[in-house]
Amino acid sequence: MLKQRITTALILAPLALAAIFLLPLQWFALAIAGVFILATKEWAVLVDKNNSKLPIALIVGNSLILGATLLAIPPDVRNIWHVSNGEIVLVPLVSGILVVGAVWWLICAVLVATYPNSAKAWTKNTLLKVVLGLVTLVPFFWAMLALRSYDYAHDQLSGAWLVMLVMLLVWGADSGAYFIGKKFGKNKLAPKVSPGKTREGFFGGIVVSMIIALIAAVVMAILPSGELDSSKLVIILFTCFVTSISSTLGDLNESMFKREAGVKDSGTLLPGHGGILDRIDSLTAALPVFAVIYLVCF
Repeated sequence: MLKQRITTALILAPLALAAIFLLPLQWFALAIAGVFILATKEWAVLVDKNNSKLPIALIVGNSLILGATLLAIPPDVRNIWHVSNGEIVLVPLVSGILVVGAVWWLICAVLVATYPNSAKAWTKNTLLKVVLGLVTLVPFFWAMLALRSYDYAHDQLSGAWLVMLVMLLVWGADSGAYFIGKKFGKNKLAPKVSPGKTREGFFGGIVVSMIIALIAAVVMAILPSGELDSSKLVIILFTCFVTSISSTLGDLNESMFKREAGVKDSGTLLPGHGGILDRIDSLTAALPVFAVIYLVCF
């Protein structure tokens, strides 16, 4: 399984890097929309794995909702940001979506911490599970696009580096948790949600993520436009710390829904990883949380 996971990752990583750094913004938005649609199809399995019509219904419904948010920002996605009082700020609609996403992950932390008792409130409510899928995936899409388009008119790659930073934090937390947990793990992190995760692995993943954050802070400081005063350093490290914790929460959230649905993976598209949703579960939490903290503070 590990060999299969590594092989798939070695194929996916270059594709992800190419999409982040090489695709024009409109094409990047289209690529992320494709990920959104595939993840929506897999979320239908978590809502009701026995309903064969639900995936198509969710794809149509969620796509219409996402499309409506896109149409609210004419004429194209380069207008996500605008200048207000000399500062670059997000349009209110996108800001609102990101805040909704961040609030959802605060609620999700409570649901995960109190599982399985918390499942009584949603496990038999199909409509609620559909809505929870929306507040998971729509903020993911907009957080990805907001970060990628940051200061796009001035530097088309500055946002790409922000997306890359979040991905490195998530990969660091995931890899650190896996290997350190495998070597030293003894105490279960959330046994009723994901028995394989350990506290040692979780803290190990956080340490790896913070090492990445420190490296990123140094790199940001030595760039021609970079400044590394103490206040910015604290903000960067705090943002990365919360983001790395959020990435684990995203993983646990999907595990909770899969456990209630009675499935091991959300799909089979990615050998060794399961489905698209299994691969982006950490990012669905990390991206909106990072975007809200970092973009508000900077």
